[in-house]
Amino acid sequence: MEESRSLLYKFKPISDRLPAVKRPEGHVHFRTKMMWVVVILLIYFVMTNVYIYGLDESQTLDIFAQYRTIMAGASGSLLQLGIAPIVTASIIMQLFVGAKIIKLDLTNKEDKACYQSVLKLLVIGMIIFEAVPQVFGYLVPSAAFVSNFGDLGAKGLIIVQLFIGSYIVFLMDEVISKWGIGSGISLFIAAGVSQALFTGTVNWNPVDMSQAVSLGNPPAGTIPKIIYTLTNTDAAGMSQGGYEMILLQGPNPLIALVGTIIIFFIVAYLESTRIELPLSHGNARGARGRYPIKLIYASNIPVILMAALLANISMFALIFYGTDIPFLGHNDLIGSFDGTTATGGLVWYLSAPQGITSWLIPILGGGDGLHGPMQHMMHVVIYFTVMVFGSILFAKFWVSTTNMGPEAVANQIQKSGMQIPGFRRDPRVLKRVLERYIPVVTVISGALVGALAAGADLIGTTGYASGTGVLLTVGILIQFYEAMGREQMMEMHPVMRGFFEGE
Repeated sequence: MEESRSLLYKFKPISDRLPAVKRPEGHVHFRTKMMWVVVILLIYFVMTNVYIYGLDESQTLDIFAQYRTIMAGASGSLLQLGIAPIVTASIIMQLFVGAKIIKLDLTNKEDKACYQSVLKLLVIGMIIFEAVPQVFGYLVPSAAFVSNFGDLGAKGLIIVQLFIGSYIVFLMDEVISKWGIGSGISLFIAAGVSQALFTGTVNWNPVDMSQAVSLGNPPAGTIPKIIYTLTNTDAAGMSQGGYEMILLQGPNPLIALVGTIIIFFIVAYLESTRIELPLSHGNARGARGRYPIKLIYASNIPVILMAALLANISMFALIFYGTDIPFLGHNDLIGSFDGTTATGGLVWYLSAPQGITSWLIPILGGGDGLHGPMQHMMHVVIYFTVMVFGSILFAKFWVSTTNMGPEAVANQIQKSGMQIPGFRRDPRVLKRVLERYIPVVTVISGALVGALAAGADLIGTTGYASGTGVLLTVGILIQFYEAMGREQMMEMHPVMRGFFEGE
């Protein structure tokens, strides 16, 4: 039996010694869980405002600015890396286990404990892997910091701060999962996106904080901007550009707010749409149930993976652009950049448009000086197509490697003692029935989330939260609401506790 164990068990004694959050011994009351959720979220928001000591913010570039909201971090702060190391490590472990490269059975308590323990080691590795290139590439220490500690010492201290911040986030995620409700990572994403949406809607500070508020420098938030423009512009001024400024011009035009609200309602509707297969218990007569196959079957994982892929393509293209490597260095065909923003090449066509003003106005107006109308049309078509088909491929890959395919689901139903009425109790029969639904729904779900994320980017989102960020937030809030309902039911009916907690 010991010989069949995964090699990861050899790392478990090391990972078990790492700081971790102890699991509660008994049931945690609902009010206590909600308290921990609130406390951890407050700590998270505080950490986003604790800036890295010794960092020269004027020279620092945020290479992940476009994906900052879904990384649940803040540029230049202790949460510079956000949840990226944790998510990357989790995805790697999940894919390796699903593809049977790592031989662990997550239904077995010992194997699951080993999986969670070794995950901490991989998270540490990913923190270092992501922190070092950023510090030696784009996070510039101040001159005073370098004079006190030397160049290598200053960068080393910044890496230490990033490591501490990222590992604290990992521990806070454990607190939420063990003592709170839901997933800490999900709540951090929702908190970051919600903050961006809120400030993008009601921020009354001017776009340029160094100058007074004026029609040329209006409030940055959608609602204050509308109120200020309407109250300080006459009818002639409104007809000569006032309406265009309110509706279309950034930041945070009205159409972005309307588009964000529409996306919220569409995703909420799709999240509740499902196919329910009737089930009955093979031995207990009258015991019936349903197996739901949600329309968004692969959840939002495909767009997360697509966002991560496009972010890495952009990062490596930016790194290579500043080098003299043959073919890759300063190659405008791969990508040209203004700071960290792609302005041309393949990377520009794969970058997410920032609302209607970034593509529709140039198409109607004959270009923007850098690109013509046809190039902007190609940008829209290529980005939308890549997001849809890429999400479909990632959806199929994710379902096939995470025990969500027809065969794995059939075995799960079989083990539970359930069967589809009118069919033999045989996993092969169940598999054939599920093959009518799961592969089709997988493709549809991947296409839907890809199209919604790309569509939201094309319309624009308030606070530049990104289409992917809005999709994730809606799904997270729905799941959190359902989890709260289960927790309250367990408080009112303790007999249900064993059912939900799997005791």
